[in-house]
Amino acid sequence: MKDQTIHYITPAVTPMLPDGPIDFASCERLYRHLMDGGVDGILVLGSIGEFFGFTMEQKKALISFAADMVKGKIRLIAGTTSMVFDEIVELSDYALERGADGVMVIPPYYFHFTDESVYEYYDRLAQAIHGNLYLYNFPDRTGYEIAPQVVRRLAENHANIVGIKDTISGVDHTRELIKQVKPVRPDFLIYSGFDDNFAHNVMCGGNGCISGLSNLYPELTSAWVRAARDGRFDRMQEIQQAIDRLMDIYAVGKPFVPFIKEAMAMKGIIDHPTATRPMPAASPEQREQLKKIMERHECRQLF
Repeated sequence: MKDQTIHYITPAVTPMLPDGPIDFASCERLYRHLMDGGVDGILVLGSIGEFFGFTMEQKKALISFAADMVKGKIRLIAGTTSMVFDEIVELSDYALERGADGVMVIPPYYFHFTDESVYEYYDRLAQAIHGNLYLYNFPDRTGYEIAPQVVRRLAENHANIVGIKDTISGVDHTRELIKQVKPVRPDFLIYSGFDDNFAHNVMCGGNGCISGLSNLYPELTSAWVRAARDGRFDRMQEIQQAIDRLMDIYAVGKPFVPFIKEAMAMKGIIDHPTATRPMPAASPEQREQLKKIMERHECRQLF
C-alpha cells in the first residue's frame, strides 16, 4: 500500500448539556482525545454529530470552536447539510473561511431524486461553494444512492469535489466507486462510512474510513491506519477482529447515536450522553450491554 493515501477520520459526536445546549467543555476534551489518539481528521456535524438538530447559529459556533482547536494540526471537515440550498452555501463558506479543509453534504432527503437531479444539485453546489466539497452517500437516510456514474461525472467536471463518504453496510458500491472514479481522478478520496469496511476499502484502492467507533477508540483506528500503510496484514487482521467485536455497540439500540454517546460518557470522554430529541436515552439494561462490550474489548489488552 505504498504511496496510497490512507486516513481514519472521526465523525465526532456533538456533546450536549442535559438541558440541550452544546457542551463546549466536553467538545474540547473530545477533540484532544481524538488528536492524542492519532486520528487523521475530524468531521463535525455529520450524522453522528446530529447536524439535523442544531440551529445555524449553533452550527457556526461549533465549527468556529473546532477550527480554533483543530486547524493546522489535523484535517477538519464540516458537515453543512441542510434542506435549504442557500443555507448550505452560507454555512459552507463560513466553515471554509474559518479554516475547514472541506465541507460535506448529503443529498436532499424525504423525496427520491433521479441521477440527473442529484448530478445537477451537486453541480450547482460545487459552483457556489468556494472550497473543497465532499459528497456523502447514505441511502439508509435518503432512500436512494449517489450512483457511481454520477460521482464520476462530478469528479471529472469539478476539481473542488474532492471525495466521498460512502455509508453503505456492504462494499459493492464502494468498490464500484473506486473502479469508476480513481482512473479519471486518482486524487479523489473514497472513504467508507462503516468501521468494519476499512480493510476492504484500502485493499481495493480506497482511502479508509470516516466512522464512529473512533470516537471511543482513536488509538485502535489510528493503529489500523499505520498497519495498512506499513503493509502489516497480520496486524490489520488482529484489529479487524477487534473492530468486529466492537461493532456490537451499534446494535445496542436504534438510532445508535445516543448509545455511542452513552459509551463515551461511561469512559469519561464526554460529560453527558444527552442527544437531540427524540433520540432515546439508554436504559439500565442497555448501559450494562455497553459496559460488557467495552470490558470484553479492553480486557484483551490489544493496546
